[in-house]
Amino acid sequence: MDWGMENRLAQLIQDDGHALFLPIDHGYFQGPTRRLEQPGKTIEPLLPYSDALFVTRGVLRAAVDPRKTKPVILRVSGGTSMVGKDLANEGLTTSIEEALRLNVCALGISVFVGTDYERQTLLNLSQLANEAERYGIPVMAVTAVGKELEKRDVRYLSLCCRIAAELGARVVKTYWCEDFDKVVQGCPVPVVMAGGPQVDTEMEVFEFVYDGMQKGAIGVNLGRNIWQNDYPVAAIRAIRSIVHEHAAPREALEIYESVKRETVAAR
Repeated sequence: MDWGMENRLAQLIQDDGHALFLPIDHGYFQGPTRRLEQPGKTIEPLLPYSDALFVTRGVLRAAVDPRKTKPVILRVSGGTSMVGKDLANEGLTTSIEEALRLNVCALGISVFVGTDYERQTLLNLSQLANEAERYGIPVMAVTAVGKELEKRDVRYLSLCCRIAAELGARVVKTYWCEDFDKVVQGCPVPVVMAGGPQVDTEMEVFEFVYDGMQKGAIGVNLGRNIWQNDYPVAAIRAIRSIVHEHAAPREALEIYESVKRETVAAR
């Protein structure tokens, strides 16, 4: 591995081999997502507890202070929206030259296996990996499923992750599922867990994060389950305790409740 590639990955994946990525790229297809209407304001209290920020170039330039940030994973796929016909119909939106100007540590791209646009998005990943490897920039593939949430099972996610790794992704972001260890075991590159829609309780988040970490994930890429929480700093600190401090779900909940009480008292 060349020095640039190794250096960028080391900024993303911490010395313990784990990582907590904070995605705020949702607006590229959802528009002004709830509690992400002002992304700069949303992330300000959360950055100290994250290892990297997953973001589009537009929001990076407009809302992220270059003097006060974390390593950046740049979202480079898009071209569709929630009101369009098919979220899977994505293309590449951002050049390698732009990524270099923005001094990013990695590039993020979605692939939609099993959709009408499977071939297109997989070739997008291949093309991006070809170009990014020339400059020592790792690519994170996101195993997206659009609105077809029933596809989040071990056979499908194992297939997606393995294909993404085979085509050149250095890291794969995918959903947690039952028997998650089989997904990780079949993927020869590091796996981080996506959050998906916000769940009903904090404990549900802590439990799936803990289970995934126990079964081989190196970390998480969680957005809505952090910044849509009523107490986002409490949420990220609790999740960080699982990712980096080996906390169990019950311990994470205690951290959440403690920080929540501090937040309420300070208001």
